[in-house]
Amino acid sequence: MVTALQISSRVEDAPGATWAAHARALWPGYRTWFLSEGEQARPTYLATVRAMRAHMPELVPVYEQLVELVGGSDLQARCLGLYCPPPFVRGCSQAVWTRGEPLLVRNYDFVAELWEQCLLQTSWLGRPVLGMSDCLWGLLDGVNQAGLCLSLAFGGSRDVGTGFGVPLIVRYVLETCATCAEAVAALRRIPCHMAYNITVLDATGAHATVFVGPDRDAEVTSRRVITNHQGTIAWQAHAEATGSVDRLRVLTRHLDGDDETEARFVQRFLEPPTYSHAHARGFGTLYTAVYRPVGRTLQLLWPSARWDLALGSIEERTVSVVLP
Repeated sequence: MVTALQISSRVEDAPGATWAAHARALWPGYRTWFLSEGEQARPTYLATVRAMRAHMPELVPVYEQLVELVGGSDLQARCLGLYCPPPFVRGCSQAVWTRGEPLLVRNYDFVAELWEQCLLQTSWLGRPVLGMSDCLWGLLDGVNQAGLCLSLAFGGSRDVGTGFGVPLIVRYVLETCATCAEAVAALRRIPCHMAYNITVLDATGAHATVFVGPDRDAEVTSRRVITNHQGTIAWQAHAEATGSVDRLRVLTRHLDGDDETEARFVQRFLEPPTYSHAHARGFGTLYTAVYRPVGRTLQLLWPSARWDLALGSIEERTVSVVLP
């Protein structure tokens, strides 16, 4: 099976036509997803806005602009609010390298047809942010002008509760925080509707991984390698299908190996078991991202391609990649 990707980079300092065109093109698919459990299963617009004002008030003006740009309907507003959305399950591996210049490296494992394939640079709240778009305005991973980097990985539990979809939480942290400590404080207080592992690294090398989940307190750890469980295995079938334990074991063994170099460690993300070819099962690796907070740079890697980017100097283009 061959998977063809078309990854685009887009720049828009303030919400406008570029984002609107992207959102309108994807809206039919997101509408179907949002209604997949029935419209009554999703919170009302009023409940959504109240939750956003309580937990992420800085984003409310941007949210209101985006709702109008995409069409302004009640359903669009509720979907964009990402409050108690339908569940979504991904793979992913991520690690923090601390010898020499710090970096955050991650693999994103998911269904290619459901990936937006859009890298977005914005300055919506005045702070430049570069990241991989998801849920129209959320982020899977990213870096901001302060050098703060974040990435997410599914936490391995089927529990769903009251909270926001994690891509919007990642967006919020990169928009409003400058340090690892600030990011951790935000992740502790914002409710997340499913279990996710969010790794944080800042320009000083300070790092943490926060285990978030529905209706419980976040757990802050110093672990530098994370896959798709939070300590113990909560969903055995998913852990086995994605090789979560094996990926964690291999990356942990090599991270502090005496002979391990930065380049060799990054290369391991392009090799099994970390790199996954399971595209037919929805857990194939779609990209490897290497974030360097000191230089505010991003390197996207595939087995046969490489794309180097720097926050503040993004050019709009499209890169074609074919995955085996």
